[in-house]
Amino acid sequence: MTNLNTHTGFVSNSALRGNKVNILAFEVANTIVKGSNLMQSLSGESIQFLKKEILHSKGVQLLVSTDMKELLRIAAADKREEFEIFSREVVRFGDMCKDPQWHNLDRFFARLDSDPVTNSQLREEAEATMQELADLAQHTSELYHEYHALDRFDQDYRRKLEEVESLHLPRKGESLMILQSELKHQRKVVRNLKKKSLWSKGLEEVVEKLVDVVTFIHQAIAEAFEENASILTKNDMETNKKPERLGVAGLALHYANLITQMDNIASRPTSLPPNMRDTLYNGLPASVKAGLRSRIQALDSSEVMAMPKIKAEMEKTLHWLVPVATDTTKAHQGFGWVGEWANTGNEFGKKTAGSNNIIRLQTLYHADKQKIDRYILDLVILLHRLISLVRYRDKVPKYTPTRSPISIGSLTLHPDGQRQQDKISLEDKNLLEQVTKRRSVVPGVSKSQEFVISSKKKKRVFASSRSMGSSPPRDYKHANANMLDVLDGLGTTF
Repeated sequence: MTNLNTHTGFVSNSALRGNKVNILAFEVANTIVKGSNLMQSLSGESIQFLKKEILHSKGVQLLVSTDMKELLRIAAADKREEFEIFSREVVRFGDMCKDPQWHNLDRFFARLDSDPVTNSQLREEAEATMQELADLAQHTSELYHEYHALDRFDQDYRRKLEEVESLHLPRKGESLMILQSELKHQRKVVRNLKKKSLWSKGLEEVVEKLVDVVTFIHQAIAEAFEENASILTKNDMETNKKPERLGVAGLALHYANLITQMDNIASRPTSLPPNMRDTLYNGLPASVKAGLRSRIQALDSSEVMAMPKIKAEMEKTLHWLVPVATDTTKAHQGFGWVGEWANTGNEFGKKTAGSNNIIRLQTLYHADKQKIDRYILDLVILLHRLISLVRYRDKVPKYTPTRSPISIGSLTLHPDGQRQQDKISLEDKNLLEQVTKRRSVVPGVSKSQEFVISSKKKKRVFASSRSMGSSPPRDYKHANANMLDVLDGLGTTF
């Protein structure tokens, strides 16, 4: 790497000494994370996971292609594009170096296709170099968070100081001293992390290591997909001639949002925001809207699908389509601004076959627009059935029978099982108390107007009142019956 550029003329000592990374540390760490993820995706375990799991997944097979050679070409082209982005960032940092030998690195990288590096120790050296850079990036991530904490402490201290000065209070208050102590401690933490992170490293030193990583990744892509640069370039041109893909059209994230909305509606059709259905319809692709009216008119009104069956039909598609949409949303979060990598919780240097780094084939980027439009149209038709069924169910009046209270004596029994005592007058209350006392004193059958049961015939007999003595004589079945027995209501029937 020392012969990248030939030195001509006088080079100052300050240029040879180079400059520190300083505030560029966060951008450099961002680039290191991209290179680390790309290198991990080219490991033997990751390539096997790609070929055996990802390429055979339902989303890839139904939305992208079933041709394994075409899928491998697409995967290789994606890696080449990631490599180009990574190498361009290394070229930018090289141009910032004071040492001119690191300028115009793009010329050196362009020669890698025609003059590949063949060194059996290159992989081990590149992995060791990347691990060293990853450790520096990890400390830089911690520095990023601690810098934000330092800014908060500094603002709190300044606000408290302004408050003390406005009230003309002494600066030796307890709360102000505590904030000052916390601020001092946080500044010490930041200083220590600067020494351990990329902040204090020389930019030329870091760029030299990144150039080694770029060289290795270029070779690893060719080895992983068993293709040289010329074939990859040809395949890139062939890939562009394929049917319209969502990523190329800039529609991948939009389709992911549509799928998420449909999944939300299907999961809770009875409790939807008032504008959710309108939002979904307005976002549908033109081809789906064009086929929607004819499909709805062609529905058989006599065919009734129960709600569980409709949801089951939708689940057949959503169970593999929703994860693809979710990965699309995650991939678009990406590295939108400096420092976002520090918030992703990335475990630097972690080597796993099924890495958390999402590749394009796991998203809607390469999805065939015509294929996914058909699936979305089918889902919209099922959603129409589902919502229509919910609306019909809500409009049907529910029969709720009303039951009148049941009166038992002085108690009123309501349908809910509760009892409510009727209001009675004081005179009636006194009368009931007298009757109760008399029944408790005189045992046996009452001689007043009551229903009684004959001990022999088990029949009800209405007892005569004392005024019956002036009534006309009656013809009894038993002529010899004692009149007292008749008056007492014993042994006789009317």
